[in-house]
Amino acid sequence: QVTVVESGGGLVQAGGSLKLSCTASAHTFGTYVMGWFRQAPGKEREFVGGTNWNGRDTLYADSVKGRFTISKNNRESSVYLQMDSLKPEDTAVYYCAAMPALDNLVHVRANEYRYWGQGTQVTVSA
Repeated sequence: QVTVVESGGGLVQAGGSLKLSCTASAHTFGTYVMGWFRQAPGKEREFVGGTNWNGRDTLYADSVKGRFTISKNNRESSVYLQMDSLKPEDTAVYYCAAMPALDNLVHVRANEYRYWGQGTQVTVSA
């Protein structure tokens, strides 16, 4: 089993920044695909962004592209989500997800990920 833990959520004013961290217990973290998802009350979980196993490729949802940045540090078994220019519509519970890599691709489907964190709340006020 792999334990995934997110942290860094909180309350921020619109236009502000927040950095989320995610750690995973996998001994072979360097070979894992990582993704960030979010879910607002009453809405479906949606893909925010992700990185492939080596952290060299990233992909973002159109809604956050240009504002959010993902980085993967395999030495620290961590992945980060830097969120800038936050908007009220970014308010959601943010989840970190992990899966063993079978290819060199970023994966955007939630049902492909095997391991999930408990989520961290991000609230952006107007």
